[in-house]
Amino acid sequence: MHIPDGFISPSTYLPATVAAIPLLMIAFKKTKEAINDESFAFLSSLTAFSFVIMMFNIPIPGGTSGHAIGAAILAIMFGPWVAAFCISLTLFIQALVFGDGGLSVFAINSLAMGFVASFAAFYVHKLLNNRLNNSIVLFLSGWSGIVAASFVVAVALGIQPLLGVDSVGHPIYFPFGLNVTIPAVVGSHVLFFGVVEGFATMLVMKFIAKISNQRTNKEVVI
Repeated sequence: MHIPDGFISPSTYLPATVAAIPLLMIAFKKTKEAINDESFAFLSSLTAFSFVIMMFNIPIPGGTSGHAIGAAILAIMFGPWVAAFCISLTLFIQALVFGDGGLSVFAINSLAMGFVASFAAFYVHKLLNNRLNNSIVLFLSGWSGIVAASFVVAVALGIQPLLGVDSVGHPIYFPFGLNVTIPAVVGSHVLFFGVVEGFATMLVMKFIAKISNQRTNKEVVI
């Protein structure tokens, strides 16, 4: 889902950067307030997990790729602001070191996969928790977060033909419109990548709960 450099016009990524900077500053501040020495190692582990799974990009029609994110796990465990910051930091390192996603469009990737995915997953979990089976809630949290992010990416790509064409009418930036990007990008995440994200969220969260329960029982015995 990483958007590379050259696909997005300055008229899109510059306003996105202006919007992302204050959000990242708030997210950084809230992350500093939320973590301590005990939680830092756990947060780092989950962030590393997101880093790894986002490196497995699968090309899809419509000019981009799909992959899991791990935003829902971070959002449920630490809150959406912390999750957004950690995912954004991961995206920045991937763009800077590995060329996975562009630096000029980092803000759009951050807003989509960091903020939109994290907040969507968090509030779906908050809304459905204790109303449905826990496994279903976790699955839907992961699924909804990545699908929401894919919609933002699809729109950012799909509007580019409207924002600039050359002398013969060919798009200067991304060539496919919303009629291609919405079905290709969002559709693939609804049917496949969202399912992967949902199951990954469910399995990881259940594993964390199991380990936590074992640790609690051991402390009680001691």
